Amino acid sequence: MRDPLRLPSISLGRFGALALVSVVGGITGCAAPASAAPARTASTEARPPAKHAPAVAAAAPIDPSTMPKQRAIVLRAARLFDGKGDNVVEGGVAVVVENGLIANVGRASSVAAPADATVIDLGDSTLLPGFIDAHTHVSFESSDDFYRDTYQFLHRFPAEQAHYAAASARKILDAGFTTVRDLGSAHLLDVGLRNAIQDEQVTGPRMLVAVHAIGATGGHADDDPYPPAFTKEPGPFEGICNGADMCRMAVREQVKYGADIIKVMASGGVLSLADAVDTPQLTPDELSAIVEEAHHLGKKVAAHCHGDTAAKLAVQAGVDSIEHGSFLKPDTLAFMKSKGTVLIPTFLAGASTGAKIDKFPPAIQVKARAANEAHANMFKAALRSGVIIGFGTDSAVSRHGINAQEFALMTADGMAPAAALRAATSVNATLLGIQAQTGTLDKGKLADIVAVPGNPLKDIKQTEHVHFVMRAGRISKRPEIARGM
Repeated sequence: MRDPLRLPSISLGRFGALALVSVVGGITGCAAPASAAPARTASTEARPPAKHAPAVAAAAPIDPSTMPKQRAIVLRAARLFDGKGDNVVEGGVAVVVENGLIANVGRASSVAAPADATVIDLGDSTLLPGFIDAHTHVSFESSDDFYRDTYQFLHRFPAEQAHYAAASARKILDAGFTTVRDLGSAHLLDVGLRNAIQDEQVTGPRMLVAVHAIGATGGHADDDPYPPAFTKEPGPFEGICNGADMCRMAVREQVKYGADIIKVMASGGVLSLADAVDTPQLTPDELSAIVEEAHHLGKKVAAHCHGDTAAKLAVQAGVDSIEHGSFLKPDTLAFMKSKGTVLIPTFLAGASTGAKIDKFPPAIQVKARAANEAHANMFKAALRSGVIIGFGTDSAVSRHGINAQEFALMTADGMAPAAALRAATSVNATLLGIQAQTGTLDKGKLADIVAVPGNPLKDIKQTEHVHFVMRAGRISKRPEIARGM
């Protein structure tokens, strides 16, 4: 059954096979601060549109008549977290799934099972909306050896890398992440993987992709400074632009070849060799051109940004999210809150990089240490500010499939477990513009459902032990103890 949340198909003009994500251009940004999600209110859950550009329309609710017919499934468990509140529903719950959509949800005593339904009893588990990771790079995965990764980037064939990407997609789905936002690839590998998943040739999460990240020459989106005789200088198609008009062209190139969203490198990054981690890399005119063009084309904009000044410029330009945010100051966080800009903290990237910091080149070590050291104070300020917090891992800097470790990292620094769960469900769905279709366990939405042992509000690390996964009504992971009846 094809997922009805079908994303745009693309021209195959430059598609070729598939390719490796750039180690330093597409996958950057390490230490990302986290922030606590505020109490759910209208003012903190919905982002006002940028004043200079039209609002990006959210996806429409699913029309049940468009869904393929399939036998009803009833999921039963001890408790349920719907993605909206601060508590779980206990005492036995049930979710009825018909034709890929949630048909009914509530306490088991009040939910009638259709006569011909398959009943799956998950026992002492909690049902939750499928998790959403808003910052991944599925088509690449770094190891503990930076130099080997660089060698493989230069020598591994794109078609070969496509198989690694497909394996990573399966790991992410098995971890309970039914939707991901992929924020930078190369050679359209992300587009090819997204389409293969939609066409059921590959098992993986629903993907919203950025194609190439957009940035300045010599910046975080650019290649490392390899000898010029060995490489081709990238241009707007690869996301490299200088001047407002060229940056508009870069946006159009990404959209032409299948981008669902636009990624911009507003500041330097950690895992690149030619830039400082916190300096602005685009002018106000360039940033405004990128955001305006993206919003005119109906695409939201995610801004990689460690530096405070760069973040101010990006927020003023109207970006929809700030990724990482290591050096953000209280006034910038307050500015983000006032504009409705979402912070994606990517704790896991900083933790993963910090655990192997001595294995990086000296220039990267210095940047990684600085970003990690700034993280705690930024996060405490973010908690106090009430800025909207989403969930993102920068998966690829960390291993794919361990995405749920982000929950424990967020809560360890003061975020409430329920707020962390909302960040990865309803908050992220709103950020991605798909809140009418997924992100909460509500009647009429896609049946994106996961189950974890016990109660994750009492032990958030239970999210690292997902034992049941359903995406759009299709079961991809199921415990042996669960029996259909």
